[in-house]
Amino acid sequence: MANDVVVESWEELQRELFRDSWDGSINRYRSPYVYRGAWNRRYNLKTSLMRLGGDYPKLEPHLLRNFRKYAKANTSPGDSIWNWLAVAQHHGLPTRMLDWTYSPYVALHFATSNLHTFHTDGAIWCMNYVKSTEYLPAPLSDAIQHEGSNVFTPEVLEPVCPTFKSLEEFQEDPFVMFLEPPSLDERIVHQYALFSMMSTPNGMLCDWMDQHPDLYYRLIIPAKLKWEIRDKLDQANITERVLFPGLTGLSAWLTRHYTAT
Repeated sequence: MANDVVVESWEELQRELFRDSWDGSINRYRSPYVYRGAWNRRYNLKTSLMRLGGDYPKLEPHLLRNFRKYAKANTSPGDSIWNWLAVAQHHGLPTRMLDWTYSPYVALHFATSNLHTFHTDGAIWCMNYVKSTEYLPAPLSDAIQHEGSNVFTPEVLEPVCPTFKSLEEFQEDPFVMFLEPPSLDERIVHQYALFSMMSTPNGMLCDWMDQHPDLYYRLIIPAKLKWEIRDKLDQANITERVLFPGLTGLSAWLTRHYTAT
């Protein structure tokens, strides 16, 4: 891809991850980027809904309706479809959402967490979520500016856009928006998580980004660097023990820690 940067060292990786993070308007280092890690550089940005195959756009409302029907005894996210969509994404239901994080190191974790993939080059997608708001339809842009934010929450989105259909009706061409989920559990909090969402279920984020190449870049992590990155992340306490609180996360971290190279 034209916006690919192959990093050759840990030091170069740090520079690229924190590229353009200085904000002169407030004299602080505040990156406008969010990040998504992939253990294989060949992975695109298809959603879990797309990976169902078939006529997946028509399946979306049925999936969410049944999720709401059977999950009500176990969760209470309110009536907003966007709250329910965030809960569904968090628990593995196929949706149009993609997981991102504000933390470049959390993204690095997901690119290097599986030792069985260390023979393959990984990647970190870096997306300027702040500038992406310039391409929102006017009603959504006005709502987010009124809130003084660069990302939506279900509470901000619901009054101006209560349904999937209303989202698609803003404009014909697909567009992307970012949604912060409610703090459903410690995983959401510790992973510094947010979701991207296209305005249509078949809208491809990769295609949209290619039309706006100034909004993103992708760091290619050579396989030869993965062990160094992994060990340094573990030393910095960016591990499953922290990102997935509980015995399962603890076990995953200990397994890797004691695995021979």
